Amino acid sequence: MQTIVIGHKNPDMDSICSALGYAELKRRQGHAGVVAGRAGNTNERVDFVLDRFGFEAPTFFADVSPRVEDVMAKDVITADAELPIYQAITKTIERKFRGLPVVDSQRHCVGLLSAFEISRHLLPPIESKNAAREVDASLEAVRATINGECLFGSDLERVDRLILVIAAMHISTLTRRLATVDMNRTVLIVGDRWNVQEFAIEKPVRAILITGNLEVEPRILQKAQAAGVTVIRSPHDTATTVLLARGAVSARSLIEHDFLSFAPETPILAVKEEVATSSQFVFPVVDEGKLVGVFSKSDFLKPIPRQLILVDHNERTQMVNGAEDIPVIEILDHHRVATPPTEAPILFMNLPVGSTSTIVAIAYRQAGLNIPVNVAGILMAGLISDTLNLTSPTATPTDAEVLRDLAKISGVNPTTLSQEIFSVGSPLVTLKPEDLILLDCKEYTELGHSFSVAQVEEMNLSQFEARREDILAALGSFRAARGYLFSVLLVTDVNAQTSLLLGQGDARFLEMIDYPEVAPLTWEMEGVVSRKKQVLPFLLGLLRRKS
Repeated sequence: MQTIVIGHKNPDMDSICSALGYAELKRRQGHAGVVAGRAGNTNERVDFVLDRFGFEAPTFFADVSPRVEDVMAKDVITADAELPIYQAITKTIERKFRGLPVVDSQRHCVGLLSAFEISRHLLPPIESKNAAREVDASLEAVRATINGECLFGSDLERVDRLILVIAAMHISTLTRRLATVDMNRTVLIVGDRWNVQEFAIEKPVRAILITGNLEVEPRILQKAQAAGVTVIRSPHDTATTVLLARGAVSARSLIEHDFLSFAPETPILAVKEEVATSSQFVFPVVDEGKLVGVFSKSDFLKPIPRQLILVDHNERTQMVNGAEDIPVIEILDHHRVATPPTEAPILFMNLPVGSTSTIVAIAYRQAGLNIPVNVAGILMAGLISDTLNLTSPTATPTDAEVLRDLAKISGVNPTTLSQEIFSVGSPLVTLKPEDLILLDCKEYTELGHSFSVAQVEEMNLSQFEARREDILAALGSFRAARGYLFSVLLVTDVNAQTSLLLGQGDARFLEMIDYPEVAPLTWEMEGVVSRKKQVLPFLLGLLRRKS
């Protein structure tokens, strides 16, 4: 089972750092298969912190929906394209399969071999009595299938449509019978009737199968060698020899070439209907042309070997794609509660503090585990970034206490780290407008309306005016593409502890914003620095008034 500790889409510093910190805690508690994940790209500031404290970025997950590879069988029993069908049917019976995928020497799936088709070949309808005598196989395949001994062989590997004839008749009748078939393809099945053996060699037939493990006179073998007639001795009686010889045909001749196959990463939801209406008994899973697994319809009932621990969010609209289709077993968050229902009770740690990194540090304390030095460093960064180094109205005494503890463990001065973080990579300077508005963007649904609120922090706003119109254009395109009622971006001056709000959307809604409009669709929000505690409650209040 894989457990993914993951933050919200368009992750910020706290989302990345809390995921890394909590994943490490779970591993130290003995949980296997725990990985830190992210549902979007990192940014320069996050990359700086990761490098500063020696971490790789969490694994990127664009979608965690159940995939074909989650339910497929990887240890696949296959049939080689040249495998005699007797051996193939033995495999299916032993493992109670309905058939097998057929592969070539490069493990490319060339078709499916069903037990039904094999049975129809071995037990053909009475109307097909002539076809029942014919076997597309080599003499070596026949010998191997009956576990026979080749007393003399000629051109054993050549594949022909062999005709099986049982010499269970008077020689005069046999003469008439052989007159109706092609001697070059005829395999005569006989016991110790020497006269019949000699007669067949004189014709000559392609091969003679001597049943019952009976001895063959030296003179018969000499004549066979002179005539180029293959002689194979079978350890079985005539009936068994015939049945097994019919099983010498290669899998290639019975395979179904027209079949459904899927890539490992294909979402189960995308194939369920097609699979449900198909009569196919098994579905190959192919990666770069090679068979890597198989699944059947019943495999869709298997539990998905993946579960989520959400950090720094709990709203469905902010979750990684596919989160609704797999279990969420824990949530650690410091935002409003808007989580969808879960099928079973879960650990939900929701505290009114300034960052989820704070909650992760508390979780270490509750578990009685020491926080590793490098983990203390990234948790400091998450806390500092989300609380603007404790200057945000979201900061609490708990955050201050945790920050002191983390600073002591990591040996890093919080003020120095804060200056380092916010001086790295000004988003207003380094990012394209369409990337800037997604840097830390969260989607919300309230009172039947969807909207987005993004935020970027800057040391100052000296570069803002030059980018304002381009940012507004990008914000408008984003809002229109998503069908939101409105989309806003909060640009926060960390040093001045103030922000500018840019908005695009429903004109009647935007008219209700009563902060000073310092430029078209741009409002000055003096003293406002927190999306969670200040901007979101303000916008929700406007939405209720509008409704």
